[in-house]
Parts: sequence; structure tokens; C-alpha cells
Amino acid sequence: MTEGAPGSIGFRRSWHSLAAERGIEALITVCGISAVILVGGIFFFVFREALPVLASPNFSLGEFLFSVEWYPTSVTDVRYGVLAMIVGTLAVTALAMAIAVPFGIGGAIYLSEFCGPKVRETLKVVIELLAAIPSVVWGFLGLTVVNQLLITVFDAAVGLNALNAGLLLALMSLPIIVSIGEDALKAVPDSYREAGIALGATRWQLVYRVLLPGARNGLLAAVLLGVGRAVGETMAVLMATGHAVQIPGGLLDPVRTLTANIASEMGEVSKDSEHYRVLFAIGVLLFGITFLVNLAADLVVRGVRRR
Repeated sequence: MTEGAPGSIGFRRSWHSLAAERGIEALITVCGISAVILVGGIFFFVFREALPVLASPNFSLGEFLFSVEWYPTSVTDVRYGVLAMIVGTLAVTALAMAIAVPFGIGGAIYLSEFCGPKVRETLKVVIELLAAIPSVVWGFLGLTVVNQLLITVFDAAVGLNALNAGLLLALMSLPIIVSIGEDALKAVPDSYREAGIALGATRWQLVYRVLLPGARNGLLAAVLLGVGRAVGETMAVLMATGHAVQIPGGLLDPVRTLTANIASEMGEVSKDSEHYRVLFAIGVLLFGITFLVNLAADLVVRGVRRR
């Protein structure tokens, strides 16, 4: 039998094709393991830098998590309370998702089911361009355009506030939600669509009763990736939130987020000082928040799959 003859039952591959296949398998395995190693290495580095202050008898974890007093440079009474920053982070993230999720899912439905091929390709290019805009440019937009817009429309004392950051984060999260949401809707088997049409469903009934339930895992993943994008954003929120350490009483109040606090103060502290270690402790806290978001997503997806 001829070696390499296509369609032959006894097809045998040469030793170099087998070696190449094994090499590719090994490379893919290394790529998968490297992701775990990188995440573990980053967490180890951040936790190692934060451990001295977390293990210090002078450090109170309760005060760190539940106090709103952040005075790291006080001469007489240093206090490291991050509750106001936790609330600020959650507030701007929740506001961004309240804006981005309806528009994102709606955009994904439109791209997947209602628009023509030319319009789809044009809109996808525009959405991908949104994702490519650097976060510092979004920050400039919030600092100048959105700032003045909020002052004019809402007669706010200052336009750098939670609403400004929520609008920017919504725009920054939108491309992720739209792209992954569209992929999830496209992944629903055509047999579902055909069955719905055969039963006499209208186009909206097909979307509401068939496609959205069929793509719920992917749509949930899109929303949670958007949440991760909003929680981890630094530069835009640093420039658009007003950077005030306080629990916001409304959408027009300035806030400070955990990521913005690290970015603004890390360059001013001396290495290995207590303040330096506390900033790494905030990094550990961010890891914890991200872990909880991913864990919640996993539990929700597992629950959905069991139904």
C-alpha cells in the first residue's frame, strides 16, 4: 500500500509527520499550562508583597475592609480603610453594566438576526474600533467632553463623578458584550430556528423564546467578561471619577476605585514601606473580587446546564 495515499484504509504517516504532530500537541499543552503558571505567579508575587503588612500585629483586617478612613500619609494617625473605594468600584461597575448589558445584548441580537451582511460587517468594524481605543483616550473623553456634558445637563457641581465613569466603562465594555453575545447567538443550531419557524413563531418570538434561552450560557459569559473589564479598568476611572475617597450618595458624587487608588499612589510611595505593602493588599483584594465574580459565573452556568 502506498504510504501517504489519501483514502487508503491502511494509511500510514511518515515519522516526521508523527513527530510534528507530537510537537504541536506538546506546544498546545505548554500554552495551556503556561496560563495557569502565569496567573499563579502573578498572585504569588502580589500576595508575597502584601504578606508582611497582612501578618503585622499593627494591621487590622476589619479596619482595612470596613473603614472609610484612608489617610496613608498622616503623621500622627495612619489609617488604611478601603470600604469607600470598594463601594466606589462596585458602584461604577454596576452602573456601567446597567447601561452596557441592554445595549450590548440588543446589539448582538441585531447583528446576529436582523441586519444584512453589509451592515453587519460595517458595524462589526466600528465595534472592534471601539475596543481598540486606548483607555487613556477614554479618560480624556471623560475629562473634557463628558465632564462638561454632565455639568450642563444635570447642573452638577462637578462632572467628574460616578456617572461619568459608568458611561465610559459602559462604552468600553460594550464591544466585548456585543462580540461574544453575537457569537453565542450564532452558535445556536439552525435546527432550533427552523423548528421555531415551523411552529409559526414570529421573528421576535423566535429570538425571545428560542435564541436567547439557547444562547444563555454564552450571553452570561459575555456579561461577566464585561464586568471583569469594568472592575479592572484603571486609567479611565482615574481621570473621570473625581478621585474622592467617599461613599457616593448619588450618581453625581465623585468616587475613587481600588484600581485608580493603586495607580495614583504606587509611584509616590517608598518601596517596602507599610503604605507600599497596603497597596499590594488592595491588589490581593481585587484578586478576591475577580475570583468571586468568576466563581459566581461558574455556579450560574452549571445551574443553567442542569436545567
